[in-house]
Amino acid sequence: MVQMTTSEAPPTAAVSSTDQSFFGHPRMLANLFSVELWERFSFYGMQGILAYYMYYSATDGGLGLDQALALSLVGAYGGGVYLSTIVGAWVADRLVGSERVLYFSAMVIMLGHLCLAFLPGVAGLAVGLICVAIGSGGLKANSTTLVGTLYATADMRRDAGFSIFYMGVNIGALFGPLITDALRTTPGLGFHFGFGAAAVGMAIGLVWYSVTRKNLPAEAHHVTNPLPREQRGKVAGIAAAALVIIIILLVTGVVNAGNLAMVMAVVALGAAIAYFTVIYRAKRVNDDERKHVSAFIAVFLGTAGFFALFQQQSTFIAAYSDQKLDRNILGWEMPPGWVQSINPIFIIIFAGLFAALWTKLGKRQPSFMLKFVGGLVIMAIAFLAFIPLAGGGAHSTPLLALVGILLLFTFAELLISPTGMSTATRLAPSAFHAQMVALYFLAVSLGTSVSGMLAGLYNPDDEVPYFVGIGIAGVVAAVCLLAAAPTVKRLMGSMK
Repeated sequence: MVQMTTSEAPPTAAVSSTDQSFFGHPRMLANLFSVELWERFSFYGMQGILAYYMYYSATDGGLGLDQALALSLVGAYGGGVYLSTIVGAWVADRLVGSERVLYFSAMVIMLGHLCLAFLPGVAGLAVGLICVAIGSGGLKANSTTLVGTLYATADMRRDAGFSIFYMGVNIGALFGPLITDALRTTPGLGFHFGFGAAAVGMAIGLVWYSVTRKNLPAEAHHVTNPLPREQRGKVAGIAAAALVIIIILLVTGVVNAGNLAMVMAVVALGAAIAYFTVIYRAKRVNDDERKHVSAFIAVFLGTAGFFALFQQQSTFIAAYSDQKLDRNILGWEMPPGWVQSINPIFIIIFAGLFAALWTKLGKRQPSFMLKFVGGLVIMAIAFLAFIPLAGGGAHSTPLLALVGILLLFTFAELLISPTGMSTATRLAPSAFHAQMVALYFLAVSLGTSVSGMLAGLYNPDDEVPYFVGIGIAGVVAAVCLLAAAPTVKRLMGSMK
């Protein structure tokens, strides 16, 4: 462990080990848990019906897009959400602090859901998704950063705390799709009522946060690396030029719906390379911190590979649930969007068990690299488990079979996602706390964009090559991480 001076350590770190008022964890974890729950309710509620809204025909309330294009756009949108974390993290670290970014991001998210609910057609879809993507990116990076400030870097409760936080994410993710797709399938209502429910959920989260934000520690408002006033004009000019370029690319068709997922993946990768370069070259980053950043490269690549597989829940599996899954339960047909709630149910059941296990094992728990390797192997097995189900007709896959596969998704997620968020805050240089979390979410952005590209390759008439290819890719990624583990351990030095 690299020793930190008093000036380098977050102000909350000195007292975090004595604060055990929320199930053995800091009291403020409960506040952030609640805010994230409602934000994820709105996010996953909307995402649970998004693909169907795009590819269902106009007579069924949708926009009538080609299915492969719609799934690719869902992946691109998801990639955009996590790509925007880089902006939210930068604004927090350089301008106003994490707390203010989180607060105003929640407002933008609610505005996006209102646009989806009340603006018809492609215009409402575009404006709504842009607002939700920008707002969710700002909120996501900074809520995670604030959780990290509650624990000292050596506090063995860190992974457990992030697992509890992650359980809040999944409580919201459980109820969001259940409510939005129930409204969508109710006669006389439809998609826009579902989007409206997402807006109401975000409004509840915003009100709750407005009431509790005064209880956050002073560190929540701290600007870790203030941007000098004389540089603000230059940064504003760069931002304006970037916006103009984006508009030109869209208007001229260079960037279009068909290649948006690939563009998002390339931008996420390019942004990550640029960000790693900035952190390496920063004068406020010392040699030990640079080694930790180098170790984080393995986390970045492993996270991207994992989410390329895992995020197919909202692309390939969404379409698979609609068309291949037997959703008949005692004469009642379950809405396809409800499948998106199966994984959160398992997270709620098992997140606490995983958190308790890591807490009990303490220093004897597996390293984060071994957790990543195990998660990737499990994801590979999950896709290979689709092979015996391949070749069936419409609505031929038993519901229990998909439930079992999603249980494997859950175990992989609990090994990788909370661990990745925790590791990002632990390996972060003192001057780049929020921006290191943004790097983690850039990996999620890259993986999510790739998941949309992969979903476009799925052929329901010839499924086996898709499942085999994805499974082999997961195994190869796990082997590569395992081979890199000794180098990562050396770069981390005394840090475990």
